[in-house]
Amino acid sequence: MTAYIRWVSTLSRAAAVVALLLLAAAILVVTQMVVLRYFLKASTIWQTEFVIYSLVAMTFLASPYVLLEKGHVNVDLLEMAFGRTGRRVIRSLAGLAGFVFCALLAWSGWVYFEEAWSYGWTTETVWKLPLWIPLLPLPLGVGLMTLQYIAELAKIWRDDV
Repeated sequence: MTAYIRWVSTLSRAAAVVALLLLAAAILVVTQMVVLRYFLKASTIWQTEFVIYSLVAMTFLASPYVLLEKGHVNVDLLEMAFGRTGRRVIRSLAGLAGFVFCALLAWSGWVYFEEAWSYGWTTETVWKLPLWIPLLPLPLGVGLMTLQYIAELAKIWRDDV
């Protein structure tokens, strides 16, 4: 299980790097859009859509890393009222609930992505971006978060938490 935890942690960190690159790209594109629109009086076609999709993709891809680093909001008032075993059980139940939610979301996101890929759906904008591109980060990010939940559950019962 230790190899699995290391492997998933590495994937989560890699996804966080990709998320950081998407954020940097969004910042550059916004800067380019401002220069084009306000200084050169040129129109922009793809920039707004790119920035929106980049920020949404960044959110999904960074979420496993946030889980790895315990960065999600955590209310531990009830947890602190219990002993060691009680805390493990509560953390496990919370992790299991997160796992089930993420697994269902990853599966439905994959179905949606696959439909967009198979049917050649595009966005309804001038850019006509193939819709599978902005949909892919949902099953990838949430699927990786599902794997990260398994690793976090393993850590709870290995005394790593």
